[in-house]
Amino acid sequence: MSKNFWENKKVLITGHTGFKGSWLTLILSMYGAKVYGYALNPISKPNFFDGLNLKKYLKKDYRQDIQNKKKLKDAINFIKPNVVFHLAAQSSVLESYHTPEDTIKTNILGTTNILECARSSNSIKSMIIVTTDKVYLNLEKKKKFNENDHLGGYDIYSGSKACCEVLTHSFLNSFFKNSKCNIASVRSGNCIGGGDWTKDRIVKDCAESFIKNKSIKIRSPQASRPWQHVLEPLFGYLKLAEKLYYNKKFIGSWNFGPNIKNNLKVIEVAKYGIKILNSKSKILFNKPKYYESEHLSLDSSKSFKHLKWKIFLKPKAALKLAFEWYKFYYDNKGRNKKIIDFSFSQIKEYQKRFF
Repeated sequence: MSKNFWENKKVLITGHTGFKGSWLTLILSMYGAKVYGYALNPISKPNFFDGLNLKKYLKKDYRQDIQNKKKLKDAINFIKPNVVFHLAAQSSVLESYHTPEDTIKTNILGTTNILECARSSNSIKSMIIVTTDKVYLNLEKKKKFNENDHLGGYDIYSGSKACCEVLTHSFLNSFFKNSKCNIASVRSGNCIGGGDWTKDRIVKDCAESFIKNKSIKIRSPQASRPWQHVLEPLFGYLKLAEKLYYNKKFIGSWNFGPNIKNNLKVIEVAKYGIKILNSKSKILFNKPKYYESEHLSLDSSKSFKHLKWKIFLKPKAALKLAFEWYKFYYDNKGRNKKIIDFSFSQIKEYQKRFF
């Protein structure tokens, strides 16, 4: 990946007010891109984007619903983006049990709309559709999923994202074979890092409790996940987007997840958080109300081989970065510039490994 590639590129991020979108906004602003955002207001309070006033890093901040195709098309016609990262989604498994219809509309109709808008755009040359590691048919056999494995989705969120994968494939075959716009879908592991205030996120919940020396109740303590710092897949997405810009051979689906040996159990994450934050908190257990898979792992050999993408942070190093961010946030609450500078420092330190 070349930093110079992004200089003055017009980049549209849907879902820019979310966790990944906020970090992506910071990275692209560092590289001189002209960044535009299209999303609803953040649900969580506090939140990374509005809480730290990241709007100042955007050329324009659209607060619109991805389900409204006309407004989305108007925005794209005005921006004329060169690259699009589609992250806008209802991204919580547990929330999808409570709001199945909204999850389906946001994720499936939203993806349909961005693909439809790309069809009629003359400016977009590279588009990344972000889904999830949960798109695979998981029969709890502790296997690593590669891009050719069966899609599934036990819950509504996972199913909706699997549908997005099928839709992307169908649109590519139907409308983009001779297009100048190249599209890929990406599936990452369980992303962690500072600024994720989404409900029921284990690292955020642990950090908030442990910093205040409060007990925490966790569910599915033995569940194993491919934890990775959010910067790991984001730099992979950036690398893929650059490749797509010039070459159709990178069209398709790509995994960006850590090796299965890097998986940690939920209880291990909580215990490590207590250690890092030097907390006196106790860990209690809650029986999960809904099904959650016990084991998830991705085979990312395709990205390793063809993109030369690597995982630089082992799980505990990734967790350390995340817990340190939350500690810094609470120690400097209200000092937005200091927190933003700390976030940039984590990006700069990471990119030393990447370049």
